[in-house]
Amino acid sequence: MATPTRDAVLRVDLSAETVERARVPDEWRRGYLGGKGLGARYLYAELAPGVDPLGPDNLLSFVLGPLSGYLPGETRYAAVTKSPLTGGFLDSYSGGSFPERLAGSLDDCLGVLVTGRASRPVALVVDGGTATIEPADDLWGCDTVETDAAFPDAAVACIGPAGESEVAYATIASDGGDHHAGRGGAGAVMGSKRLKAVVARGDAPEIPPALAELRDRYERRYEDHDTGRWQAAGETLESVDFANEVGVLATEGWQCGQFDAAENIGIEAAREAAVGRERDTETAPGGFRVRTGDDDDEGEGESVPRGATPMTLGAGLGVEEFDAVASLGETCDRLGVDVISAGNAVAWAIRAADAGLVETDARFGDDEAARRLLDAIAARDGELADALAEGVADAAARYGGDDLVPTVKSMELPSYDPRGAIGMALAYATSDRGACHRRARPVEREVFEAWDDADVVEAVAGAQTVRSVLWSLVADDFVGETMWDDLGREWLDAVGLPHDADELSRTGERIWTLVRLFNVREGFDRSDDALPEALRRPLSEGPAAGRAVDPEAFERLLDAYYAARGWGPDGRPTRATVERLGLGGVVDEATPLAEEATTTNAGRDTTTVADRRHDRHDRHDTDDR
Repeated sequence: MATPTRDAVLRVDLSAETVERARVPDEWRRGYLGGKGLGARYLYAELAPGVDPLGPDNLLSFVLGPLSGYLPGETRYAAVTKSPLTGGFLDSYSGGSFPERLAGSLDDCLGVLVTGRASRPVALVVDGGTATIEPADDLWGCDTVETDAAFPDAAVACIGPAGESEVAYATIASDGGDHHAGRGGAGAVMGSKRLKAVVARGDAPEIPPALAELRDRYERRYEDHDTGRWQAAGETLESVDFANEVGVLATEGWQCGQFDAAENIGIEAAREAAVGRERDTETAPGGFRVRTGDDDDEGEGESVPRGATPMTLGAGLGVEEFDAVASLGETCDRLGVDVISAGNAVAWAIRAADAGLVETDARFGDDEAARRLLDAIAARDGELADALAEGVADAAARYGGDDLVPTVKSMELPSYDPRGAIGMALAYATSDRGACHRRARPVEREVFEAWDDADVVEAVAGAQTVRSVLWSLVADDFVGETMWDDLGREWLDAVGLPHDADELSRTGERIWTLVRLFNVREGFDRSDDALPEALRRPLSEGPAAGRAVDPEAFERLLDAYYAARGWGPDGRPTRATVERLGLGGVVDEATPLAEEATTTNAGRDTTTVADRRHDRHDRHDTDDR
């Protein structure tokens, strides 16, 4: 069986109710691969500056990679759009059954590009390399579990009540809420288009014999890899214990870096509560499946809490019992709302109430009050809930309290507090989609090693470049660690897209820079890479007590990062950088460029393969899952 060439996309216009097939330009397939890169290329080419993220002209893409369905580990897809939370670029990823069956449903297509707005709720059904638009009025108002159950013979990516209400951090959920394209509000974009669900009816693609041996070899390599052993033992819930131990676990609204009850909500608590693992495999079993008490029909439901759930809904809200944290996580899963942004929104409301800025009955440690507020946010029920539905930055702009809970580009920070590791401050600030720990997470090495500015810049920029490639292949976040050094070159050779090492390195840098150009065109500059005010206040407790992010040190790091990237001091790429990366014919006149690059002695070249090779890579505590 030959390996099919994926060289097309399906274009769906919900306003006109049309589905068309379009070929992907060969130079786009080679230069951007798929996933993040291809989604960014379409977004930059087709969106005019200033397009309303919740308007019909916004583009929402569900994009696979050239290797989707063949790579070992969990098949994933990228949801790429303009974010309603940040107003900038958004790529959000999810695994589970949907991307695997989407790969089989699309045949030789790399993705589905959706524009317009339906006149009524609809579902997009994909099968046999095409798609149909079908009415879904009866599903509007259903949560993610109910929506998923409406298609027992298919795999579903859907929105819940939060997406329907266009909550700025609504998710796209699959597998009854077990998996989410989580951060940045792709679910709100779906809701604005009245697209309740994308349904994949095809079977997972068969693995061609030419790739079967390669897949087996990489599975064995992953089984012996540090990340493979770590993932099989504890998945991302280990992150709770690690962050607490080193004093960077944001607790009770970012007031301290250590949670006294961390052991009650960490890995051992999860093992004790678990009724099984997510998948029946020893190599990559996935998360811990636990029972909750939120299923109205049977009195008992299930959820798969990831590390972000106990970190944000547990320590972040002062909730001390694992079952209560898991239940809050299931509430978010069913509503279709990002646990990180939602948990931070509730934490901000509690702190703002303590400061006399708002009124709420929510308090740290009260999981029931937190649940009521989460339900209200998803429904935009009340003035405060409506403000919180737009995110912490918007609520603080309305009521005050912008120094309580940190955000970058209006996205709430995950629970790794950079006051204990300044490299995380740089990673959050320069993340292309807003505060994100997945582009680079130097904290896991930085807290154990003596780093200078050049080490920090190299770790952050290098990881961002590598992941731009891996997320364009849309590799499994964990198994992708086995592809870190050659960036999937062996796999690309096998499917007829040969790249050498230097070319793939430039591809990662090209994709990262193209996304920066998109954000610059939307008005982003150095001020959007700023240090949040909350991080200038010292931590009150834990191993990092008394530490804060030094503004001068941060600005020095930012200069070094810009220099390493070939960007000007305002954060804009230079013409020389654009030309070097093959973007000269791509950048338009609406995108301002820098005249000269930032100069500094602190940065080293971050683009070579050698700089990407570390003895230990940072692991992934995903909310996009």
